[in-house]
Amino acid sequence: MTTTGSPSSASSPAASSARAARTRRTAWDLKDLVLVVVLGVVFGFAYWALVQAWNGLSILMGPAGDLSQHVLLGGWLLVAPIAVAIVRRPFAGVVAELLASVVEFVFLGSPVGPLLMVAAILQGAGSELPFALTRYRRFGWTVFAVSGLLGAGLVFFWSAFRSGWYGQEIFFLRFGMQLVSGIVLGGLLAKVIVSAIARTGVVDNFAIGRDAVGR
Repeated sequence: MTTTGSPSSASSPAASSARAARTRRTAWDLKDLVLVVVLGVVFGFAYWALVQAWNGLSILMGPAGDLSQHVLLGGWLLVAPIAVAIVRRPFAGVVAELLASVVEFVFLGSPVGPLLMVAAILQGAGSELPFALTRYRRFGWTVFAVSGLLGAGLVFFWSAFRSGWYGQEIFFLRFGMQLVSGIVLGGLLAKVIVSAIARTGVVDNFAIGRDAVGR
């Protein structure tokens, strides 16, 4: 009696299919890269506009104007979860945030200078981490909220070091305000924007569209 049909050979098609699926989830297509670049450029200009809003809000808040940056911080996190949700590729959020910071600094003359790129990497990494932990398969409200929370929280400690906030009586007030802003503006608002973009159909050829068809 022949024994050529071993369990390992029988399972090889399934294993190959699983490997192919993992490759599809991690491999970047050219269109993915182009879209992330476009998002980075667009949000670079949007972030510069947000700086102008920050300046205006700081004036309106008077003596508490220094806290205005924490109120709006979540806005500077938006591009990372949006990019990740659309292309669903590793490091999409980090790359998008970094590109936006380059546009802000190099082309629009951000007063923060090149250190802005350090903050961008931290924001992108924190914002992308919750999606990475789900292997880029979960994009619900909770994951977006945690994305904003971690993005705001991670960059806060870098900003606190640069700005000398450690030891201040309002240190935890700053921290709390920034976390709330991250959740609302950097997480939940990003989810709203992604859903609105998806409804237009313009991203149907990306991972977000393919996954929607497969559900």
